[in-house]
Amino acid sequence: MKGEGTISMALVRKAVLVKGIVQGVGFRPFVYGLARRYALRGLVVNTPEGVQIEVEGEREPVDRFIQSLREEAPPLAKIEEITVQQMDPAGYTEFTIGTSARSGEVEALVAVDVATCAECLGELFDPHDRRYMYPFINCTNCGPRFTIIKDVPYDREYTTMNVFPMCPECAAEYGDPTNRRFHAQPNACHVCGPRVVLRDSSGGLVSQDNPVILAARLLREKYILAVKGLGGYHLACNALDNDTVSSLRERKVREDKPFAVMVKNLEQAKEYCYINEEEARLMMSPARPIVLLRKKGCLLAEQVAPGNSYLGLMLPYTPLHYILFEHVDFPLVMTSGNLSDEPIAYEDEDAFLRLGQIADYFLAHNRVIWHRCDDSVTRVYRGREYPVRRSRGYAPAPVKLSREMGQVLAVGGEQKNTFCLTKGRYAFISHHIGDLENLETLQAFEREIAMYKKLFHVEPDLVAYDYHPEYLSTKYALDLPGIKKTGVQHHHAHIASCMAENGLDGQVLGVAFDGTGFGPDGSIWGGEFLYASLTDFRRIGHLKYIPMPGGARAIKEPWRMAAGYLYSQFGHEWREQKGAKFLAGKNEMLLDALDDMMEKLINCPPTSSMGRLFDAVAALIGVRDHVNYEGQAAVEMEQIALTEKNTVNIRYNYVINNSGPAWEIDTGPMIREVLADLMNGVTRSSIACKFHYTVKDIITRVCLMAREQYGENRVCLSGGVFQNMFLLDMVHRDLEKNNFAVYVHRLVPTNDGGISLGQAVIADERRKSGCV
Repeated sequence: MKGEGTISMALVRKAVLVKGIVQGVGFRPFVYGLARRYALRGLVVNTPEGVQIEVEGEREPVDRFIQSLREEAPPLAKIEEITVQQMDPAGYTEFTIGTSARSGEVEALVAVDVATCAECLGELFDPHDRRYMYPFINCTNCGPRFTIIKDVPYDREYTTMNVFPMCPECAAEYGDPTNRRFHAQPNACHVCGPRVVLRDSSGGLVSQDNPVILAARLLREKYILAVKGLGGYHLACNALDNDTVSSLRERKVREDKPFAVMVKNLEQAKEYCYINEEEARLMMSPARPIVLLRKKGCLLAEQVAPGNSYLGLMLPYTPLHYILFEHVDFPLVMTSGNLSDEPIAYEDEDAFLRLGQIADYFLAHNRVIWHRCDDSVTRVYRGREYPVRRSRGYAPAPVKLSREMGQVLAVGGEQKNTFCLTKGRYAFISHHIGDLENLETLQAFEREIAMYKKLFHVEPDLVAYDYHPEYLSTKYALDLPGIKKTGVQHHHAHIASCMAENGLDGQVLGVAFDGTGFGPDGSIWGGEFLYASLTDFRRIGHLKYIPMPGGARAIKEPWRMAAGYLYSQFGHEWREQKGAKFLAGKNEMLLDALDDMMEKLINCPPTSSMGRLFDAVAALIGVRDHVNYEGQAAVEMEQIALTEKNTVNIRYNYVINNSGPAWEIDTGPMIREVLADLMNGVTRSSIACKFHYTVKDIITRVCLMAREQYGENRVCLSGGVFQNMFLLDMVHRDLEKNNFAVYVHRLVPTNDGGISLGQAVIADERRKSGCV
């Protein structure tokens, strides 16, 4: 409020604009408290740009106030910029919190969903607190954010909580600047807020009086439940009971891919996995991701993560989870609520339709989820985070770039799709969309692009897409009217993504190893060495092209890649190799057809993929002929290699041909030597370990050759193959031993979930250089 009359000339008034993640995190009450501490007057409001403050008082307290803004900001706030403007005193008589402004250029960042804070947990389990056992307790320091927001600024009327009018007590807290729930938009209680119900598989009401207690009893009785969370439904069951977990696998049509497990607390987690200090910090972080951890023995049901020495564990992150664990004393499988390859169910009606044949009961509630959002998955590498899937708790917080960006849309790839919108120095990388292989996922992709554009007021004038003409993301981009378009090669995007998050300019040596990426020559790339910048690249080396019999079918059936490698070595005699035991029992007519396909190159695209080389060797040594999820053969071969006791650095032979435009790495000698080892009774673990050392040796040797030729010492490692931690660590150490500066991903996944960032940066740099 402004007063009238004479204004002391000793007063100063300053306008302060704070940008970053400063809405929905208790920033305005924090500002209010600071102003009262320093006896200042003025006003604070949310605006589309961030938080706008006018502060008036004596110069020294005003300056201390501004300094404290950054030094003492709330734990969930992330200040990106503070600008201060001197103004004439206005004669404010008090400090107030004003009504949010809706007009202006939107620059405010949307807060991520946050796990329940310690103070709310204390109240949740306090029998004397009015929110005792309330499944939706929250405050300005925790609770849902992104998953309930419809528009900015982040005010209740623009969230899915707008249908729950607050009771007098909640409204009093909401309006009290000294209260922890001041302007906590999801604020609610037993009287006025959302409620949990238990329903049967057809949606019929079972209980609304003690639904969580009944749900816990059903879990103890080995039923499978669908549990509504922050960003969608989980499918939950007793993680100690192998029969129940097996039943969930059968119903979900997920044969082998590991399930995530939720444990009650860190102490329970340590019963099942080895956990170091950084892994514990990640598990306890406000994002509460799934953290990949090394197993201790086989205490959980074997079917939770069959054939895998790692488990994905997470801690409870909603009040509902915490209440549930008050009534069960065992860990729970908590896997995405979907059938394999479908997006996670998040709308109630759709959930009953799609999950009704999987879940026996539904623990549901009536708070609408506006944004579908899977759990994030991460791990620790060299003492720092190494993301696998960036989603809940991370998105939509932007990646801060070292360069100014125009407004670009990058649509990502097909597997593990994310998209990216850029504006200023921000790259808004979406939460995990999934594999763009069906209509429902495509619709989710299109819906979320529209929503991100609205939330961050980005109207792109340039779109970047993958070269692959059959990707649904590519088709979407090419169909956009009235916008410039630029195609980006898949592996160039991988390297540019690593460059962008590490703030690199100029040229680098890029090692991009994965399963599939469309090459400009029409073949399937994936074992690539690039000399790359943020605008262009030169392919300086790659694995020798090998026939991929059956095309995409070879990805599901690794034995076909083994056949392709044998054919490339032995021609029509490939079936006669005595070490090729994987051929035993195969239909002769099928093998005849394969031979004919490879000879005539019918449905047999050439590939340089490192992922497919892993598949071939895995099939040769009897790890797996068929896979039930992407990369399964390689994952299991890594596990086998880790069991090898004799880890002497011995490798197989290979040849680097330098007669063409790029170095060609011929692994034919290695294939012959693997067959010889099999004939001589060498163990699978020894062959698998030796193979990993060979791949490491290939990378180091080619990088040494490239440094000699191009004079570049910086190496970026990217692509799904570098989710293999055994390989990544030995490559990283060997390159550093040879004095390379090595860069890996720390902010976005090394898999295809990170390529949208690379696409966006490449597109923008091309525009700046006049190439678009």
